Amino acid sequence: MTSDFPSGGERTDGARDIGDENAFARPEKEMAAMKNAIGDLSDQITDAASDIGAAAQEQARRGLKHARANVGAIASDASDRLGAVADTVQSQASSLGGSFEDVVRERPLSTVALALGLGFLFGVIWRR
Repeated sequence: MTSDFPSGGERTDGARDIGDENAFARPEKEMAAMKNAIGDLSDQITDAASDIGAAAQEQARRGLKHARANVGAIASDASDRLGAVADTVQSQASSLGGSFEDVVRERPLSTVALALGLGFLFGVIWRR
């Protein structure tokens, strides 16, 4: 294995001064290169995070647009169903009203007696 530093036997006094300068200059260059590499890596991470944020924001916009479209469809469907229920209730009420008319015509005295009894019952409950 070779070393960048001369061994003790290979050094002379003049070489020792130059070797010491090289020994300190090289780590400084390596540290500067490491700082640059870390800075570049930091820039890449920042760019990647920005890209991920932009993609997430775009996906959220699409989801919101889709949800708005679905809300409109759901509201329309609910309105249609409510209209159908209202029509059914109206026809049932009309049918019930017709049944009451038939009962009153067939048994007028029973209907009057029932109305008087219910009126009396409500009067007693109301007083208490």
